[in-house]
Amino acid sequence: MIDSGFETKSLRMELLLLVTFQAPAADVERIMEAVVAITPLRMGKYDANAYQSAQGTERYQPLEGAAAGAETELRRRPGTVEVSFELPDDQGLAARVVEAIFQAHSYQEPVIRIQPLLTSRSKGLDDRANPNRWWNTTGDWKTADQGQLAKAPQRESVAAE
Repeated sequence: MIDSGFETKSLRMELLLLVTFQAPAADVERIMEAVVAITPLRMGKYDANAYQSAQGTERYQPLEGAAAGAETELRRRPGTVEVSFELPDDQGLAARVVEAIFQAHSYQEPVIRIQPLLTSRSKGLDDRANPNRWWNTTGDWKTADQGQLAKAPQRESVAAE
């Protein structure tokens, strides 16, 4: 078992925390705004990094004491997604993020998981000659006539460092 980070020529593998939560798709923006208000979710030269799965169906049955009241039928809620992102291995930060998810979530018992993770971080090497990089081929910001990178759409940073 690998229990520490390591490096290759092109990247570093770092020990981080993987935070995952499930929520109705309509709730994700509100929850993620609460998260990035605490931490920018930075990955190299990018911030606000998270992954959202395709929509699926959540299954559950409310029991006695549930906010919905006890029910005898199994509920099925379509439109539920799973969102994941990485955090530094910092229990205080993880606690603040989990509390923010809980407060912004619409569920009485939101599904929130934290797992240790070994994840990659690029060393930022010069990749201009790598034919597999989108910016060297037909990347989404290439101009058709020049084959050059056009200016990427700008957005405001969602969190200060």
